Amino acid sequence: MASEGTATASPTEKKDGGAGRGLTALLTGAMAFSMLQLFLLGALGPRLVSELGLSPALLGLTTTIGFGTAAALSPAGGRIVDRIGPRRSLAALLLLSAAALALIGAAPGAGLLLAAVALGGVPQALANPATNKAVLRAVPPARRGAVTGLKQSGVQLGAFAAGAPLAALAGGIGWRGAVWTAAAAALLTGLWALRVLPADPPAPPGGPRTELVPRGMVAWLAAFSLFLGAGIASVNTYLALFGAQRLGMGPTAAGALVAVLGVAGIAGRVGWSKAARPGRAEWLPGWLACGALGAAALLGAALVAGPLVWVGAVAVGVFAVSGNAVSMVLVLQRAAPGRAGQDSALVAAGFFAGFALGPPLFGLLAQSGRYGPGWLLVAAEFAAAAAVAFLWAVRDRRRGTERAA
Repeated sequence: MASEGTATASPTEKKDGGAGRGLTALLTGAMAFSMLQLFLLGALGPRLVSELGLSPALLGLTTTIGFGTAAALSPAGGRIVDRIGPRRSLAALLLLSAAALALIGAAPGAGLLLAAVALGGVPQALANPATNKAVLRAVPPARRGAVTGLKQSGVQLGAFAAGAPLAALAGGIGWRGAVWTAAAAALLTGLWALRVLPADPPAPPGGPRTELVPRGMVAWLAAFSLFLGAGIASVNTYLALFGAQRLGMGPTAAGALVAVLGVAGIAGRVGWSKAARPGRAEWLPGWLACGALGAAALLGAALVAGPLVWVGAVAVGVFAVSGNAVSMVLVLQRAAPGRAGQDSALVAAGFFAGFALGPPLFGLLAQSGRYGPGWLLVAAEFAAAAAVAFLWAVRDRRRGTERAA
């Protein structure tokens, strides 16, 4: 049996450039469904505010509850994935995603909606460690960056699905029917995972304890992800509502903003992950955060020149959402044997904590229609992410120079 760091490709995988297309598609789908509820709540925000009587602040609270749950469970989730293996973990996260989406579609009001969103935090906690573990087990080192970028782009594929086909479907069969359609797709993907993935190896007899406090590079990436996630979550949650309330867009056109962000994010995550080779990957998070800062400025400028909102949405996808993918590439490049799940989970916990904290702060401003200060807040969060990333890169280079001396 191959170890985490020295995966041996099967004959089928070798024919497919080191990683089976089916495996890559499955991992991409798992990432998409793990966070689909976030994008659906954002893309359907105008309809939810109207039909369920949600306030903009309460809409932000849904994100806080979902990602607060994910952040709290992520350290334990990484340990669980390291113990039970990727097959069982991936099947569990897909089935739980289906259940959470089904409950969102059935919610008569805010109470059940918030409970469903909390349940959706569980698959989010499993997603990064489970998919990263699968990459380490099945993909040769030369292909890991590309496959990681592709599967991380699944999150933005979810954004596209929420903002385009599902938002359009909601216009025809209602928002509940659209959400139930997504739940059925998640259920079928979970059954597919159980059918095609090989059995997990026996659980190891022991291993490192679950660590609640990240250390070293993982701590720096978790802090970077905290600020990055706060800004991204605010954009995801309020971009469609901003378009509808301040720029005069209809619900479908406003939802399309999320789809555009998603498509740009797919391209950005795949491209930047391929570029994240050792020696360069360490500097990419900082530069991507700087690009995200410019994207936030474009969204603010859309208050004066409305079409800039589309440019800003593309820039958020290309730069901001790509930062998380590059973080995961760094984790895979440097994780100690047996630690990939926990290290991935600790970095993801920082990201999810940012997702929990960002929207409520933005929501307080959106509640009174103050979107300009809201986008300034997002810009400040991206600036803080850039500062953390560059500080770590400088320290890491200095330590590398000292070790080489």
